[in-house]
Amino acid sequence: MTLEKAINEDIKAAMLSKDKKKLEALRAVKAELLLVKTGKDINSNLIPEEVEIKLLQKLVKQRKESAELYKSQNRDDLADVELFQASIIEKYLPEQMSEDELEKILENIISETGAQSIKDMGKVMGIANKQLAGKADNKTIAGIIKEMLLN
Repeated sequence: MTLEKAINEDIKAAMLSKDKKKLEALRAVKAELLLVKTGKDINSNLIPEEVEIKLLQKLVKQRKESAELYKSQNRDDLADVELFQASIIEKYLPEQMSEDELEKILENIISETGAQSIKDMGKVMGIANKQLAGKADNKTIAGIIKEMLLN
């Protein structure tokens, strides 16, 4: 089942159960999918899986950043809404890898590329982003790579 169909099914279920919070999060995802679908980069009606994953990651990141901002302004009520929406959207992402799994994969990438110092980080990040798309947050990947290259 495609992401779009899954979202539509979950929207129907949320409407039937009158779950307004979940419905709001799902509608935000659907709106973004429609924007991407009607964009100039997509030739057919199908959105490539990589694009869907990047879109979902972007939406989760936006929600988490908004929640941090709201918390810094002592608006926990709004922060809770953003974090709830982020948790709903995260369910559609592939399962995230643990740091131990990431370290093993990144060690292989570093040895393959022959990276020696922090100057080679861009090379390693490029390959890591392709291999780990949707399986880990780029910020986490960059942090692990930086730590490995500095040691």
